[in-house]
Amino acid sequence: MWVVAKVKIKNLHTFKKDLVEKTDNNIKFYYPKIKYDRHEGNNIKKFEKLILEDYIFCYHKKFQRSNFINEIKFLKGLKYFLDGYNQNQNQNEIIKFINCCKTSENEEGYLTQSFFQTIITKKAKFISGPFTDMVFEILEKQKSRLKILVGNIVTTIPNKANYLYRPV
Repeated sequence: MWVVAKVKIKNLHTFKKDLVEKTDNNIKFYYPKIKYDRHEGNNIKKFEKLILEDYIFCYHKKFQRSNFINEIKFLKGLKYFLDGYNQNQNQNEIIKFINCCKTSENEEGYLTQSFFQTIITKKAKFISGPFTDMVFEILEKQKSRLKILVGNIVTTIPNKANYLYRPV
């Protein structure tokens, strides 16, 4: 059964290690992430970001027992587990989201822009490239590109561009 844990990012490694000790090596963790470059002066720095910030998914059969959650709710690095994880509908939604993420991952396990293209509807913000941190409005979604409005300039972005953006 999947649970959603809100964790302290600085203690993520400790949380995972302690949870493995409380369960066994069959536990699975999933936290979708992106990798992007940012220009800082003449240098290009590489960054990795968890798209759900401080939420991660954890899977183990012991999570079916609600008393097990009570046993582990004070692990170092854990803020809390989200309630309602054990309802069938919520489990289906979690599995659906994880599968959607995994189909949009590259060979290194990072989400590609195709994931964000499916969820963006009106506005987005660049997180890489020359327009980093600029918000744009989507005027039209076409098969192989987006027609956007940045400030008062209308332009298009090809889907195969290496610019990453996320919904606002």
